[in-house]
Amino acid sequence: MEELKTNSMKPTRPLRYAVGMFGTSIPVNMFKTYAAFFYVDRLGLITTPQYSLILFLYTFLDAIDNPVYGFLSDRTRTKWGRRRPWLLIGAPLLVLCFILFFNPPAFLTPGSAFSYVLIMYMLTGTLDSLINVNYGALFPELFPTEASRAKTNAMRQVFQFVAMIISIALTPIITDAIGFVTTAYIYGALAIVVIWFMASGCHENPQAMEQPKPELFKTILDIASNPKFWIYGATNAAYYGGLALVQSGVAFYTKYHLGVGGMGSTILLGVVILSAIAFIPVWVKIMKKITLMKAWRLALAVCALGVLPLYFVRSLPLAAVCVVVFGFAMGGVSVTMDIVGARILDEDRIKNGIPREGTYSSLIGILNKASGLVTSLAFLLVFQLYGFESGENPGAAPDAAARFLMVLFPVVVFAVCVVISRFLKFRQDGEKTEG
Repeated sequence: MEELKTNSMKPTRPLRYAVGMFGTSIPVNMFKTYAAFFYVDRLGLITTPQYSLILFLYTFLDAIDNPVYGFLSDRTRTKWGRRRPWLLIGAPLLVLCFILFFNPPAFLTPGSAFSYVLIMYMLTGTLDSLINVNYGALFPELFPTEASRAKTNAMRQVFQFVAMIISIALTPIITDAIGFVTTAYIYGALAIVVIWFMASGCHENPQAMEQPKPELFKTILDIASNPKFWIYGATNAAYYGGLALVQSGVAFYTKYHLGVGGMGSTILLGVVILSAIAFIPVWVKIMKKITLMKAWRLALAVCALGVLPLYFVRSLPLAAVCVVVFGFAMGGVSVTMDIVGARILDEDRIKNGIPREGTYSSLIGILNKASGLVTSLAFLLVFQLYGFESGENPGAAPDAAARFLMVLFPVVVFAVCVVISRFLKFRQDGEKTEG
């Protein structure tokens, strides 16, 4: 079966699509990175076991909502395309819930806040899934060649890291100055403007609109029987779980281990992100030199090596030097991971003759969001092993708890990534194809 022809498709400028990564990233980065610190440490409205439970429950919601969003997107037929209507409608809904999450009612108490935090976490998370399923599904369709994908993906990763500089690294300083609520309003407004700008300039393939609509159960069966889907998804889930722990653990690490405040978090996260941006061109060259799959595996391996030294350092300057290596690895994963996923989507489209990037992206998203189980387990262990309950009751060894959260557990998770990734192979790299 031949691939969809693209000669009748109006080209989309790589920059126009890539900038969308800034809009999709800026609210969710603040949401995922500072949710625990905001409610557990800053406000003390919930405990670490309660936050662990929220992450655990949300993982199962994602197992339901992602395939629904992907399937509906693949079956959508409008004059505006399949993906764009969902992006245009979903953006303001996501921002609304994001703002409400960081603006809890004043009457909430530690005994009554759990339900509110759970509901708003669920709503914000599921709308983030809606946006990302449709944004991710556009990528292989708009850019059908590996060369165009490498160029576009490098650009959008730069925008993602710029968003991370603002919404992760600078957020402690910004929230100290203007508060979490005002910060959420600003980030939310930026997200809507950028997502709408991106969506209005993306030109979907008209031939995809003429293809048969995918059937839900056949699609899920085809995807579930593809071993590449499981290997890639499991690797992603482990990676994003480790990354989420590093990001959310920084605030605890700098406070309880290094003994510095929000500025310390900003410095460490800023160094990581700036390093990742700086090394993106290096990884593009590495990928061309040693092939895509080897570059992907190398980046995953360096992630584990880059985090480990943080366990031993005691000063902020030394920690900043150490995280450069992690930033290098993070840049490599960002450059390679989405292109690996696009290869799997290409194989499915060629084999079955139906473009169903939305469902594929959503089901991969389920496995990605299974990273919530990783982070949930880590927070639960922090409580069980070290007695860290909240900022009001950090237990007898908050230093050890912080290093476990940000260093020890992520190192193990990244090592698992490397092992799993070894089982995914493509003929493009001269390797025997599995599946």
